[in-house]
Amino acid sequence: MTRRRTFVALAAAATATLALAGCAPTTSASVGTAATSQAVTGTKGTVTVFISGDTNVQSLWDDAIIPAFEKANPGATVKTQLDLHGEHDAQTLAKLTSAVKAGDDPGYDLIDAGFIQAAGSANLLENVSSTKISNLATVPAATVKAGDGYGIPYRASSVLLAYDADKVKTPPKTLDALLKWIKANPGQFAYNSPSTGGSGGAFVTTVLDKYLSESTRKKMETTYDKDDESQWDKGFDELASLNKSMYQNGVYPNGNDAVLQLLGTGGIEMAPVWSDQVITAKNSGTLGSNIKYTQISNPSFTGSASYLGIPKTAAHKAVAEKLANFVLSSKGQALIAKSIAGYPVISLDNVPASTRAQFAAASPSTLRPSYYSTTSADMSNLWNSKVPGK
Repeated sequence: MTRRRTFVALAAAATATLALAGCAPTTSASVGTAATSQAVTGTKGTVTVFISGDTNVQSLWDDAIIPAFEKANPGATVKTQLDLHGEHDAQTLAKLTSAVKAGDDPGYDLIDAGFIQAAGSANLLENVSSTKISNLATVPAATVKAGDGYGIPYRASSVLLAYDADKVKTPPKTLDALLKWIKANPGQFAYNSPSTGGSGGAFVTTVLDKYLSESTRKKMETTYDKDDESQWDKGFDELASLNKSMYQNGVYPNGNDAVLQLLGTGGIEMAPVWSDQVITAKNSGTLGSNIKYTQISNPSFTGSASYLGIPKTAAHKAVAEKLANFVLSSKGQALIAKSIAGYPVISLDNVPASTRAQFAAASPSTLRPSYYSTTSADMSNLWNSKVPGK
């Protein structure tokens, strides 16, 4: 099962998530430090990973990362706790706050969740650096910086342009070319409504960005200012003008999966899709060999890194740091790529050739961050009122 991404803010206690806000490009050929996978000498004890997400993320840990880490580190044991779909993020954050303030062990040692930024901002997480987690030195500085000193980037994804290569011989390479193609091929393009999934949200964001100044765009990545949203008007007008060129004269599917299914069954010829979804579907044979993907430019679609965090009062912080370091090793990053088609966050120079080839058409080095979570929520609501049926 692929996790559901939306551009809607979390509950008030955890609105500012790194999954959808302010993450910088996650790979860079200029990063020359090699990732290491050394065993942890003398590492013993049990470390628990708390996961807020879908079962595919739990399977990544249980079936790939943990067995490899335990094999490399005899005496270390790793367990997982899952909050399916992150349905209790607000409650989890509240309980973590209480535990840390009381100096108590929260019951887990490493967090894989969308509320890392909220937890870090509340001073609930351990500060991290390459001194403690040496393989952080292999991650581009901008990506590490986006973690604000407590978030550990460990995988990434972006939205790509997928297309039926049997029908589309030369896919668009820029946003302007894509908009031109959509108008010239009515009914053959679809994106989901932004509130039902991030792939549609990324398309909307990218069109809106076409009409923003660079300074306004940068501001929207990291802060919330409702007054700036008036500058979206031209972009929303552009999106509304596309209605008659959309699938079935303006039908917007609900969810990322629905769009991918339309593409796979021949209902449309082109769509924005999540990188891990399309790569995984192709690898599993769910999508045929005729479906290919690329990244557009000027601007590209958005993408982001996912971050881990270590609670300040975790009982096994040292082992958690070693586990995070393993995840950032060449082997760990290759396991993530193989298991859920997650982009490596370390330089592609530091991963196996087969992993580099997997992302050759995805251009992970061109990722663009999306809007601040509250701004993204406003965007979705405004889209609902300004675009469909106009």
